[in-house]
Amino acid sequence: MFERKVTRSPIYAQRVSGRNPLLESPIQGKVAERLWGIGRVTRSRFMKHFLTGLGAAVILSACENSGSNTGSTSNDKSKTTAKQTSQTGQGKTIKVATEPAFPPFESKGSGNELVGFDIDLIKAVGQAAGLTVEFQSLPFDGIIPGLQANTVDAAISSITITSERAQAVSFSRPYFKAGLAIAVRQENTAITNLDSLKGKNIAVQIGTTGSRKAKSISGAQVREFDSAPLALQELANGNVDAVINDAPVTLEAIKSGNIKGLKVVGQLITEEYYGIALPKNSPNLNAINTALAKIISNGSYAQIYKKWFSAEPPKLPETAPASTS
Repeated sequence: MFERKVTRSPIYAQRVSGRNPLLESPIQGKVAERLWGIGRVTRSRFMKHFLTGLGAAVILSACENSGSNTGSTSNDKSKTTAKQTSQTGQGKTIKVATEPAFPPFESKGSGNELVGFDIDLIKAVGQAAGLTVEFQSLPFDGIIPGLQANTVDAAISSITITSERAQAVSFSRPYFKAGLAIAVRQENTAITNLDSLKGKNIAVQIGTTGSRKAKSISGAQVREFDSAPLALQELANGNVDAVINDAPVTLEAIKSGNIKGLKVVGQLITEEYYGIALPKNSPNLNAINTALAKIISNGSYAQIYKKWFSAEPPKLPETAPASTS
């Protein structure tokens, strides 16, 4: 099927106002109920003294043996330290990929700085884990390949935990409960649920669970875009019938007025959880999970959540439910 590639635009890079994006209308309120429910080893140095006589030779031999033992001890300590750093993550800098075109999770502020729920969250996780976070912007469909190639150490970009993705990368424990929603133009009364999308033109973001869901609909013509805002703008322009996208992002676009003339219809069509993605067998996974658990238990997570969604966070499972796909 022909896939349209659209150049990314700077549209929709704005920080949210702090109001709850999911509590603006009766339909959106129903959606809200679902959503909110090596290092180098140092070796010892010593001098060899060229002395004459048997006594001096014995002394020299003893010095060499002592130096050998000291070098071994230093070697062992260095290996132990490296192993501990690998396990705990302390003192490391990790490169974290994100696609900054998905507010209120990740976008660029007025000063071109990264802002959003995900950005604040990974900073808090890094602080709790003793990690220095360095961001790298990537297109969404380039994030998992980047993890597989080890060009980045982790990724936080509203990435839904799925069994398919889990075969390619490792995921942290879930950090956000979300789901897919259907958006249509305000005047549209024909599309009310998933069944009414059969045979329709649907816009989605490439590489997302929304794209996969749209492609499973009988007779649907699916058009993929580089970002969610571009897909929503295509709908606003009247070029497609609907958009399937993550509910919080779609509702935020409608609430903020950045994309005009749209509404969300029906109930959430999936229940999903976002996770921090890492390369397979990453030594940082345990440190990140431990840090996530820490900020959830000490209230830091709730503060960040309320900042961006003006609501109490739902209770999160330690692992994504088996039904997440």
